[in-house]
Amino acid sequence: MKLHHISLAEARRIALAAQGFGGRTATANPRKLAATLDRLSLHQIDSVNVLSRAHYLPAFSRLGAYDRGWLDQAAWGPCGKRRIFEYWAHEASLLPLDLHPLLRWRMAEADRGERGWRSLRSYAGERRAEAMRTLARLAAEGPLSASDFEDGKGQGGWWGWGEAKRQLEWLFWAGHITTATRRNSFERVYDLTERVIPPDILALPTPDKAAAHRALIARAASALGVASESDLRDYFRTEVGPTRDAIAALAEEGVLEPVQVEAWAKAAWLHREARSPRRVSAAALLAPFDPLIWERSRTERLFDFHYRIEIYTPAHKRRFGYYVLPFLLGDRLVGRVDLKADRQASRLLVQSVHLEADAPVNSFEALSSALCDMADWLGLDAVLERGRSS
Repeated sequence: MKLHHISLAEARRIALAAQGFGGRTATANPRKLAATLDRLSLHQIDSVNVLSRAHYLPAFSRLGAYDRGWLDQAAWGPCGKRRIFEYWAHEASLLPLDLHPLLRWRMAEADRGERGWRSLRSYAGERRAEAMRTLARLAAEGPLSASDFEDGKGQGGWWGWGEAKRQLEWLFWAGHITTATRRNSFERVYDLTERVIPPDILALPTPDKAAAHRALIARAASALGVASESDLRDYFRTEVGPTRDAIAALAEEGVLEPVQVEAWAKAAWLHREARSPRRVSAAALLAPFDPLIWERSRTERLFDFHYRIEIYTPAHKRRFGYYVLPFLLGDRLVGRVDLKADRQASRLLVQSVHLEADAPVNSFEALSSALCDMADWLGLDAVLERGRSS
């Protein structure tokens, strides 16, 4: 079968339209936030708070200034008002509630000790009784965090978990519990799943693994517009075999069309509802964990933009900075900026700016405007530029 060919420029526009760029209006509202949450299917959670928690940033990039309390309400508000829940998808993520049935196979595998961090899998077997005692305490006492247990936090930082924290995390992987809320330190507070997830969601039928994969890959394809097999697999971190089976089934149904994107080594897949606008008018700072760019090889294929987060790189070896956000202008990534929120002084610190060699002449002006918008949204008084290079 002859493949339909798509230019690289068109592929970028398709991808940006699928991700919700270019349609920003003057005022964000809860309805538009809900539509963004559904369009992207997940917001990745990350603990780094040097600028803003990562899960708040994708909606800002697409909608502009919005009330972060709307997202908090959707994620951790009263049961009847929740729209999203926490689970492992593309790493730790916030996901629309209708995805809960599609991930129950993953929870079941964790419950059997077939999935999740290997250090936790013993709680599915020989140490299950210990985890069940922790579950019983949650059932009796209500929402608890790891720090509410005597050995909850352990020693040595993030990975120095105490036994209670390990048990809670296995129970979370296995779907027995979920996040009821987050404390100011962003610490998870856990509760029984049936006391957090709305009853109408829990009552939805559980599809088998193959059907769940078809639905997840369809959601990934819709969010990406045009994508390679590896891009589709990466979105919800699905396995190779089930992903290929899902793609084949979706192609047979006409949901996916095989296409050849200019300069891509392998064939790609186009979602049947993907739009191809003539132009995309966007000006957005992108979080390192934004779904447009989190798959770094895709970012290079689409935008010819090499991007790596350098948080874990020693300071003297960093090329661009600690928390660097790419800048999207039109349908191109034209630069990157290292940002830090100095909350005590109420300043947004611009630690460095790097524009691409072929960035349009108006790139710095557009970036300056985007930085002012971000400062306003974060409630910071000014933008201080420490250095600029290009």
